[in-house]
Amino acid sequence: MSKIDELFERKEKIQQGGGSTEVEKQHEKGKMSARERINYLLDEGSFVEMDAFVNHRCSNFNMEDINTPAEGVVTGYGTINGRLVFVYAQDFTVIKGALGEMHAKKICKVLDMAVKMGAPVIGINDSEGARIQEGVDALSGYGQIFYRNSRASGVVPQISVILGTCAGGAVFSPALADFTFMASDTSKMFISSPKAISTATGEDISEEDLGGAAICGSKSGVADFVLKDDTECLDGVKKLIGYLPSNNTEIPLGFESKDDLNRNIPELDEVIAELSDDASDKAVDMKYVIQTIVDDGDFFEVKQGFAQNIIVGYGRINGRTIGIVANQPMALSGFLDMDAADKAARFIRTCDAFNIPILNLVDVPGFLPDVNQEMGGIINNGAKMIYAYSEATVPKVTMIVRKAYGSAYVAMCSKELGADVVYAWPNAEIAVTSPDGIANIIFKNEIESAINPEEELNAKTKEYKDEFTTPYIAAERGYIDDVIVPSESRQRIAAAFEMLQNKRDKGLPKKHGNLPL
Repeated sequence: MSKIDELFERKEKIQQGGGSTEVEKQHEKGKMSARERINYLLDEGSFVEMDAFVNHRCSNFNMEDINTPAEGVVTGYGTINGRLVFVYAQDFTVIKGALGEMHAKKICKVLDMAVKMGAPVIGINDSEGARIQEGVDALSGYGQIFYRNSRASGVVPQISVILGTCAGGAVFSPALADFTFMASDTSKMFISSPKAISTATGEDISEEDLGGAAICGSKSGVADFVLKDDTECLDGVKKLIGYLPSNNTEIPLGFESKDDLNRNIPELDEVIAELSDDASDKAVDMKYVIQTIVDDGDFFEVKQGFAQNIIVGYGRINGRTIGIVANQPMALSGFLDMDAADKAARFIRTCDAFNIPILNLVDVPGFLPDVNQEMGGIINNGAKMIYAYSEATVPKVTMIVRKAYGSAYVAMCSKELGADVVYAWPNAEIAVTSPDGIANIIFKNEIESAINPEEELNAKTKEYKDEFTTPYIAAERGYIDDVIVPSESRQRIAAAFEMLQNKRDKGLPKKHGNLPL
């Protein structure tokens, strides 16, 4: 056998991973193999594998007799729509993708190279966890990965894709990433297994109820995107990459848009008509407003199932990526609660790290008045949001759609938190608290002495709204820049971002701030 033939033979054995039987088991579960996932994710023929010949060096528990092709993780680089990305995919067909010393070193090398090259890194997780035969070497491997995740944070986009069980220490690398995808059919994430919980507390719970994709996407908020299966998750990664720059020194790529930049939206004027004085509690679906404003109605929502009273995600105006933060009055009346504030703060900081301008759409009646919220730390969570906006140096445009009450109005990126441009619709209500609450205080005596206190309250509330909560009061004081016709929202927002594209704001010199965690 020639040396070249030997090379081909060795590579062929590595390419087979754990063998056809193990690959078939993956397929039976509705899962791809590691190499199939990489080939599906990347542009055809673009993948270049690194460290294919790496193997473990453990001799404990008869490990010297066990071969681990590619050391249970396929690593390398390629392109997505022509853009360089680095990738690693754990191979469950090779000793269930368990992480050991050399497995971790391969991942670390990919992370290091991604930072050096200024390119996104995508980790596809499908692993049993730490390789127990390697003991502290495996734990050290996790620590080395976490360290690199932390150092790379805000430098290059880090995307984790969970396509199997991710348990124990393995969960922290996805948590340190910028975005996490999970497949509803196969993904699970938890630190402690159901068995460990049962032993410690006596509580019985299934893996699905503990850390299934549905739970991680709606209850814990660990997952940013929950999609059906491998292919949908990987398609989602491709779409997300299109909204992001390659690193923190670049801006997202622009795309030619066929959507008229000056497109008028008469439907939004109709919304105003519906939100009349006698229907002040009637809400408008903020997702509808978003879709009317962005190019071609295309909005890529992040954390869709979690804290639905606030919406965050990506769209484009004139082909350029923007991040959007919007109150959603269709859920919890749009109140800000702990989860909503936490969700928004994380998204704002991600946008700022990667030079993505932020559009804020405001319809907020306040922070949620609730005992559990107070005891749970809503003060700190609200402070996170305020801090994130204040810290962000990217262009920030705010539009008040309806209610803007109290400190929640400030927290939604008012002028005082660094909004560069603030618009309001003519029906906007800007007040310290709800007008009926204010009327109850200011006109207490008149209301109590009235023949019909309820009618008097309604009359005084309307009087106060008409006199003191209109956007023109705030405009007179320079707190908002203009009151605009709703149908002109797209063109006015587009013009603002166009003006702001060369914004320079370096902030104050410091090592880092002290985010209220």
